[in-house]
Amino acid sequence: MKRIRITPAWYFSDEAGNQLDPKLFGLLEAVHRHGKLTQAAEAVGISYRHAWNLLNKWGEFFGIALVDLERGKGARLSPLGEKLLWAEQRVIARLGPQLESLGSELNLAIQQTLEGVKPVLRLYATHGYAVELLPAYLDELRLDLQYCSSREALSALHRGACDLAGFHLPRGEVGKRVSRGYRDLLKPRSYRVIRFITRRQGLIVAPGNPLGVKGLNDLAKGEVRFINRQVGSGTRALLDGLLEGEGLATRRIRGYELEEYTHSAVAAYVAAGMAEVGFGVEAAARRFGLDFVPLALEDYLLVGHRRSLAEPKLQSLCQVIAGEAFQAAVAELPGYRPDRCGQVEGIESLLPD
Repeated sequence: MKRIRITPAWYFSDEAGNQLDPKLFGLLEAVHRHGKLTQAAEAVGISYRHAWNLLNKWGEFFGIALVDLERGKGARLSPLGEKLLWAEQRVIARLGPQLESLGSELNLAIQQTLEGVKPVLRLYATHGYAVELLPAYLDELRLDLQYCSSREALSALHRGACDLAGFHLPRGEVGKRVSRGYRDLLKPRSYRVIRFITRRQGLIVAPGNPLGVKGLNDLAKGEVRFINRQVGSGTRALLDGLLEGEGLATRRIRGYELEEYTHSAVAAYVAAGMAEVGFGVEAAARRFGLDFVPLALEDYLLVGHRRSLAEPKLQSLCQVIAGEAFQAAVAELPGYRPDRCGQVEGIESLLPD
């Protein structure tokens, strides 16, 4: 079935009305990845001559070269080329979850218009790479996927706005502290947990880890610039719990007050050289060619009403996530692993004594 996918596009223009060709961003990313203009042109599906002309045209537009070419040394992005590439990557990473949520709404509306109203599974969840995979594996099951914070997802379930809430809880003592913040929304008599995946979170650092960052204590060193996640996110709650456990004051961390809204946006921020360290999942670090220092293991869980679990749409979801195809896709994500996918448990195990 055809699906709408919304991707951001942005343009530079000058007084004469000249506009930047969006193909340039793909070419810059390919040059960064391959280090050779011939391979970069092939990767984006254009001729070497076209790539050369594109770089020359937009180098003249900005008044400075975007790629430095040296005989025998290949190609590398100039400082401006790097700024453009990472600015585009940050825009995509920051807006991605909101655009996916909007795309989900539009796809659902179109399907219902073409095929009539059919049962819809409404999932409110924190954004994650495993959750991103779900629409491709659900086939005929209509999914309304809305991204939000853990608390917002559980609040939506509490007021009946969704069928399932997806959120993540760290393991160990920090998980007990984090779960206390959700106690008022987790109803042991009414709700059940559907196991989903386990993933690693930790410090996202530059390739080769040039500052030798090994743990949270290194964030307090003056030369380390940090990029944080936003208040209210589960990842921010995890970080704050870990800092509390280490007895580290947030005021000692340079950049603690600076926030991004997705794991990918944090990784793009570090990749752009705007910070030396961020906090997020390993998969985000690897996607941007960065290194990773693991600090915590957490469970990503789906919570729904006990009375709803026998409904065909929830049974279908459990079958999909328990299947070999979906679990194989999850296992390919760095730092992710399927963990008792589709298994239903009581809510009591999530609540500290």
